[in-house]
Amino acid sequence: MEEGAHCTAERGLLEAVSRITMFSTTASPDEEQNQPKAEISCQVSKENPEKDGLQDSSASLSPNSSMTTKELQEYWRNEKSQCIQVKLLFEIPSTRIVEHHLSKYVTGSFDSNKSVIERRYSDFEKLHRNLLEDFSEELEDVSFPKKALTGNFTEEIINERKLAFKDYLRRLYSMKYIRRSKKFIDFLTKPELQEAYSCLRGGHYTKALEILLEVIGLQERLTRGNPVSIVPTLCAIVVCHKDLDNPASAFEYGEKALSRLRVHNSHRYYIPLLEAMITLAYELGKDFLSLQEKLEEWKAKKDPVRVFSLKELAVREYVQ
Repeated sequence: MEEGAHCTAERGLLEAVSRITMFSTTASPDEEQNQPKAEISCQVSKENPEKDGLQDSSASLSPNSSMTTKELQEYWRNEKSQCIQVKLLFEIPSTRIVEHHLSKYVTGSFDSNKSVIERRYSDFEKLHRNLLEDFSEELEDVSFPKKALTGNFTEEIINERKLAFKDYLRRLYSMKYIRRSKKFIDFLTKPELQEAYSCLRGGHYTKALEILLEVIGLQERLTRGNPVSIVPTLCAIVVCHKDLDNPASAFEYGEKALSRLRVHNSHRYYIPLLEAMITLAYELGKDFLSLQEKLEEWKAKKDPVRVFSLKELAVREYVQ
């Protein structure tokens, strides 16, 4: 059998699935030395490293007041170089081979400290192609891990691929415009969100809520520059809690969503969320007058239009 045909047959039957773990943390070079040798972490400086570095150094150190301006500047420069700020650490702790027609491509478990997802090799290939459409220059020096044509996924090849993908994710995340791009964020969150909304539409609120609560932490870490983008997920959580007769929890997440819409009252979720929050506040015996005033104020400024309920909006998300 020719090599190309062998590759096609292998691709049709088997798929390598990588489990990606993402940590939010900070680390110094000394701490990095103590990490397991198999781990490659993604190290990214904060958006304003000069300001952050100065604050961190000044909080713990006291330079001699007799230093000249030049000496003081050099002092701070040296101190800042000793600390590397990290937002996410990528690790691929495991890979597995699954039969194509039986595989479950998406699983996940998340907590406040780490997020774990599974993606196929073909998912990574699609991500790379999509990113090349918008960031071809930025990706000129970024090598995509090659697919083995032969070798039957030996342990050696799998380990090499794990290391290659750790480095690949680290390189992508190190570029601000890529890590903030919708395509990169969708790669890490969209499959889980699609599953959650499918459960919500089917009335499986407990399962939908479980997935949404798992993914919201990762979404928040990936979209800190755009907090409004997670409003749909927060509102879907509100809907699930409400339908599961958890009004207190629904109100809690509704407040989080409203705080992100404070200066975005033209957002499609703003009025449905206000209406849901008024109902929840009344049910919980909370003050709903301020919410009612905001609703009336908005209605006075806008022409009457049909507004979907919060649940109607939620079930429309991720409908192909």
